[in-house]
Amino acid sequence: MLLTDGAAAAGSAQAGAAGGLGLSYIISIVAMIAIFYFLLLRPQKKEQKRMQEMLKEMEVGDVVVTTSGFYGVLIDITEDDVIVEFGSNKNCRIPMRKSAIAQVEKAEK
Repeated sequence: MLLTDGAAAAGSAQAGAAGGLGLSYIISIVAMIAIFYFLLLRPQKKEQKRMQEMLKEMEVGDVVVTTSGFYGVLIDITEDDVIVEFGSNKNCRIPMRKSAIAQVEKAEK
């Protein structure tokens, strides 16, 4: 009888330790997911929102910088595309996607 009671007590102690390890494992996984969200996903979403606002506020005459590094002036804006004039040559007008614009500098009035 003593032997079986001692074995049962040891078995329940091991089960309690395993339950504590499982809880600490779950807490550490949740903490890693929270850190991942705040360090990677949240700043990326804020940057996407900033870019969308910038593209919405573009107007004809604004100076833009493309993702390839070219500076130009907006000549026309449509739903998804823009026409950008590069350099002082008025014949160098190139249509491109709005997503190809990296920065917008407002025209001085």
